[in-house]
Amino acid sequence: MSVDVAIIPFQERTSRFHPSQLALLDRSRLPRHIAIIPDGNRRWAKKRLSSIQAGHREGADTLMETVKAAQELGIEKMTFYSFSTENWNRSQEEVLALMALIATYLIEQCEEMVECGIKLETIGDLDPLPAFLLESVEETKQATKDCDKIRLILALNYGSRNEICRAFKAMLEDYDQQQLKKEDFNEKTIERYLDTYPWGDPDLLIRTSGELRVSNFLLWQISYSEIHVAPVLWPDFTPQHLIEAILDFQRRQRRWGGA
Repeated sequence: MSVDVAIIPFQERTSRFHPSQLALLDRSRLPRHIAIIPDGNRRWAKKRLSSIQAGHREGADTLMETVKAAQELGIEKMTFYSFSTENWNRSQEEVLALMALIATYLIEQCEEMVECGIKLETIGDLDPLPAFLLESVEETKQATKDCDKIRLILALNYGSRNEICRAFKAMLEDYDQQQLKKEDFNEKTIERYLDTYPWGDPDLLIRTSGELRVSNFLLWQISYSEIHVAPVLWPDFTPQHLIEAILDFQRRQRRWGGA
């Protein structure tokens, strides 16, 4: 299957933010890269006596709206924990429904992504994912490859411990091939072998639903990220919650272990 996307010039839209909110922002201190753990789709559905699939669909809509809001503010990159290595432990029905939703949603949103300048990237071990999802991901990547407003990085079949294990295996293979020496093994080398190397570490990590844990997400990369916990379930997350997180980020003094 193929996707034909007409490239449409980006149209100015009414801002998602109140002028008073925008006035509080320091444009010189925006986080360049925001990572999000979008937690709470299933609890949102349960509260509304709706299906889990409906909760995930609502969460997908929230994700895209959040990316567009971030692009409006000038954020360069956003990484979303979309499907973890642990999510395989859910029911087969839910896993397949979630895979189908991601595949379908990417195709549905592809033209809008191109119009808004959203470039799709991925991290994670993609090989175990079903062929129909890989095909959808690849087609969307190709369609959006020239987009330059914001990068949307989906973590698919991603777990930080899994990522670090894969990185070390790749390093050992290069060592066996004499492409690395023992003295080359340091933090900078490890970073080069991580999935996230092309985009760097996030400045800000947002987790929704009020949970206070990072759930095996970007464990290496968030060593010095600022963490903001939003008390709402992910489908209820709005651009106002996003700007609140960024304002919270700007109120902090980042020291990276220094004075």
